Amino acid sequence: MLLSISNGWWEGLTGAGQAFWGISIVFSVLFVIQFVLSLIGVDFDLDMDGDVDTDFGMDADFSLFSIRSIIAFFTFFGWTGVLMLDAGFGVWVAIITSLISGFLAMAIVGYMMYKFTQFDESGTFNPNSAINHTGEVYLFIPAAKSGYGKIHLKLKGALKEMDAVTDENLEIPTGTKVKVVEVLDDNLLLVEKIKRK
Repeated sequence: MLLSISNGWWEGLTGAGQAFWGISIVFSVLFVIQFVLSLIGVDFDLDMDGDVDTDFGMDADFSLFSIRSIIAFFTFFGWTGVLMLDAGFGVWVAIITSLISGFLAMAIVGYMMYKFTQFDESGTFNPNSAINHTGEVYLFIPAAKSGYGKIHLKLKGALKEMDAVTDENLEIPTGTKVKVVEVLDDNLLLVEKIKRK
């Protein structure tokens, strides 16, 4: 009985309706599988950079094309098409609206993955990323590497407090703007005072 109803329903759809329903069902199943796997800690997402420029003026780590974002694209594409056809819109209106919806979903998922990557990286700070960045002395830095002080500098949107020394013959007082020149042993920064023009 159920099989005959489902067969009659499917056969009653137009070619475009069958295509949209097929896409939406297949990719919704993949979306649910991916969601369940991520809940239990299995991560299978791969960046698909290749020769495609996916920077879009953002960080180089941002990738629009990944397994997650492509599944999101086709899931939203399919369901938007189904809804548009059910609402009585023409095939071309449904396709254009579905493409817009799919690309928006893809961009949102890509951006969210980019932000999650930044959160992951924030716990594993690399001191070498501080080189050539400017900061402000928090605790005065003694002259000629005779001791170390502390500086504050902003990296990837987070304020870091780090130990610093200088080669200069005069101490660098609190509040002075400095530039990181090198990273020494034990993540100690070598800094120099920024000279006012």
